[in-house]
Amino acid sequence: MDELPTWPCVGCGHDTRFEQPPCADGHTDDGGDCPEWLCVDCGTAIVNGQVSVRERQRAA
Repeated sequence: MDELPTWPCVGCGHDTRFEQPPCADGHTDDGGDCPEWLCVDCGTAIVNGQVSVRERQRAA
């Protein structure tokens, strides 16, 4: 089993381990990495890496 990464958690207030839940957004469908991680202690979610944001167009 791979060792889980340790990062600062704003929910816990200290460094703790994070794990990736199953990706429901399709990030891994083409072999990519899912940017979502959850704190194993409190469940706080973080996004790690690049995330593309689409601009919404306003109706005229």
